[in-house]
Amino acid sequence: MRTRALIVAVLLLLAGCTAGGGDDDGPVTLRFQSLAWQEESVQANKELVKEWNATHSDVKVEYIQGSWSSVHDQLLTSFEGGEAPDIIHDASDDLADFAYGGYLADLTDLLPARLKSDIPQRSWETTTFGDGVYGVPFLQEPRVLVANATWLKRSGVRIPTPEHPWSWAEFRQITEQLTGDGKYGVAWPLKEPVSATLNLSLSAGGQLFHRGADGKVTVRFEAGDEVVPRTVHDQVDTDHSASPTTLGSGGSDTLPGFFGGRYAMVPLGFSYRQQIVQQAPKGFDWQVLPAPAGADGLAQGVSPQTLSVAEDSPHQQEAAAFIDFLLRPKNMVRLALGDWMLPTGTQALADPALHTAKDDWATGTALAEHLRPAPAQSVRGYAEWKDKVATPAFQEYYSGAIDLGELRERLEKDGNLVLARYQR
Repeated sequence: MRTRALIVAVLLLLAGCTAGGGDDDGPVTLRFQSLAWQEESVQANKELVKEWNATHSDVKVEYIQGSWSSVHDQLLTSFEGGEAPDIIHDASDDLADFAYGGYLADLTDLLPARLKSDIPQRSWETTTFGDGVYGVPFLQEPRVLVANATWLKRSGVRIPTPEHPWSWAEFRQITEQLTGDGKYGVAWPLKEPVSATLNLSLSAGGQLFHRGADGKVTVRFEAGDEVVPRTVHDQVDTDHSASPTTLGSGGSDTLPGFFGGRYAMVPLGFSYRQQIVQQAPKGFDWQVLPAPAGADGLAQGVSPQTLSVAEDSPHQQEAAAFIDFLLRPKNMVRLALGDWMLPTGTQALADPALHTAKDDWATGTALAEHLRPAPAQSVRGYAEWKDKVATPAFQEYYSGAIDLGELRERLEKDGNLVLARYQR
């Protein structure tokens, strides 16, 4: 009996050791969920995974295709179910609740010094929550004005450059000058009005969210926050230089009208150039212009694309090593070119391929130094505030249904009630 009990105990101990080791009989397998969706971007990601697997026999990476449209709910479900991918592609403005909820690994001690020093501190601020770093920011895009170059040249207006941009007041005057005969100086695609408004408002000194000494955040709609919303509102409702019908549209929805000569300019993310190259009629002459500047120059907020590691991953060091490989300077350039975006890495951003006149890469790259963390980056409850308060308030203001005072009251009064629930 004593011998049999000893044998059973040894077998149980061995079983426990085997369950804990998990990878003694083969290579570690990491699951990498990518949100790449453009053909060039998907190809670049898959090629890099293939290159890693060809040179790492002990750590293999499995590529999983995710979707931007459903990533938040999908990740939340996978986290709670204990089935999250090891390496997670997302955007920095989606990380706060996951970071504070304990679902993401703190990367502070997992990342190599090379990667930490290559990405500017202002970019790291987008993925820093409390005392931890919960993602690596690697791709970003400024909002720019995509313009009908022929139309602008014929009008004789001053063409802005990153060195000499338009002011917001000048932008309003020029869109009015370009309007007439059923055509508009600008089309604002504001189906999702909040991030566009808040990020562009940084140029005018807008901040909206203010963190007190106690760490709690409150909403204050001040003079700098008014500049961009008032410009859009006045273009639509006073000057009639902006199309009212595009306010509920996404960026892609405005392109047929832009190509058809209905709008002189459309404010879009820098990556929309790929769609324009693919869809523009033969001979259509377009160009990228910097967004207008305000009291704080060309500053604008961004929420970079990020790579994170799941807190539940048993292979956090291996996952961090793969992220480091994926974001080596030349690889980061490949990812940026695939997504038609800008890399955050200093070495990658200096690559000649990102400074060409073709497709106006150089104009976008010149704006990189002006990109700052989006105002709502670390605000808990932002998603609910955006959906329930800010989106309908901005939509009603831009359409002329409410005035600036009502907009302020709703953003502040209703908004602070929402945020207070997350800060008890």
